[in-house]
Amino acid sequence: QVQLVESGGGLVQAGGSLRLSCAASGSIFSINAMGWYRQAPGKQRELVATITSGGSTNYADSVKGRFTISRGNAKNTVYLQMNSLKPEDTAVYYCNAAFVAGDYWGQGTQVTVSS
Repeated sequence: QVQLVESGGGLVQAGGSLRLSCAASGSIFSINAMGWYRQAPGKQRELVATITSGGSTNYADSVKGRFTISRGNAKNTVYLQMNSLKPEDTAVYYCNAAFVAGDYWGQGTQVTVSS
C-alpha cells in the first residue's frame, strides 16, 4: 500500500509562483516514476509533468519553461515549482506514483490563479 500526501496549493495572482510537494509513504521501493496531473472543471485529467526513477523528466507543452519537476534526496518526495502562473493553470493538481503493478494517486490540491 502506498500513500501520497500533497501540499502547497492555494490562490495566487497571475504571474505568481507556487510550489507543490508530494510525499510518498508505504511500499515505495519499486516506484518507476512520479508526476503531477491536473483536472480543471469540466475537463479531463491531464499530464503536467513526470520524473522517472532515473531522473528523466517530461512536461506538457503548456507548462514547458514555466514549471519544474524535481525529487527530494530520499526519492520518495516530488516537487512541482510553478512560475509565471496563468489563469488557465487553475485546476486540482494530483500527485501520481507509477509502479509496475499500477498507479497510486494523491487526494489532490487546489491551485487557483486569479487574473
